[in-house]
Amino acid sequence: MAGQRATFENELMELQRDLLRMGSLVEEAVFDAVRSLVTRDEVLAKKVIMNDDQIDALCRDIENRCIRLVATQQPIARDLRIIFTGIKIISNLERMGDHSVDISRYALNLIICYSSTVADIILQDISQIGKMVQQMVKKGLDAYVHNDVIKAREMSTADDEVDLLYKKTFNAILELMEKEPGNTRCYVYLLLAALRLERVADRATNIGEDVIYLVTGEWEELN
Repeated sequence: MAGQRATFENELMELQRDLLRMGSLVEEAVFDAVRSLVTRDEVLAKKVIMNDDQIDALCRDIENRCIRLVATQQPIARDLRIIFTGIKIISNLERMGDHSVDISRYALNLIICYSSTVADIILQDISQIGKMVQQMVKKGLDAYVHNDVIKAREMSTADDEVDLLYKKTFNAILELMEKEPGNTRCYVYLLLAALRLERVADRATNIGEDVIYLVTGEWEELN
């Protein structure tokens, strides 16, 4: 029985390590996607799109192993929370990867329509949102690693800050569309990219909620 328990705990540790590996890949994808947009880097944008298959494959593998553990080990109490929380977190990470792919596709379209008259301040704001969002992803994963409820709850404030900058950027882009109709297409792609980053922030906040549930056994709304 002790040997079976040790095997189960080892499998849980492996799942958590792979979850963090997936989180690292998603962090990189968010960073590279924003950079590809701001610098109009076609090679980097295509890299993000191509690497999403790796994130998706890892997500499926972790999910299948979680299901197998539930079916074969019949975990209870905290062990069950660890498994179900893991499934929720990888689902959020997978969607972040998808949002990064979307941003990279907007980058490829932006390359085609970009002109020197596009307002640099918008690119700067989106870059700043990207940095804030990337930090949120990192903080959420750190909270998961250390079972840190305080850090998990800080995600709510961080999400509010992202929302404020997103709204400011959204309104600025709308004004520029009216003033610069020739750049409307470019501004649409930038608007969509900012929206995707705001969605990534929401997903990161969900991870904070998952961590709180993992540690306390109770759901707490952070968004």
